[in-house]
Amino acid sequence: MAHNTVDPATTTPEMAVQIRTWRVDEDFSWRAVAQAASDLWGSEYGSNQLYGEDLCVAAAKLLGEDPYQEPWN
Repeated sequence: MAHNTVDPATTTPEMAVQIRTWRVDEDFSWRAVAQAASDLWGSEYGSNQLYGEDLCVAAAKLLGEDPYQEPWN
């Protein structure tokens, strides 16, 4: 489900790799992904869970993966 908190066109490959690392390798929740991204890239969303999910969706799609399948979920 799209929440419109992330414009996929603004997600760079480097950002996608970092988001994947947080979610997949470090097992961050969507809230933790949102907070880490907010801290690193200066977002006003903080630990908003919907923002974290949208980041993961944008990153997974950019990397050619399904954000609702393994290893993302």
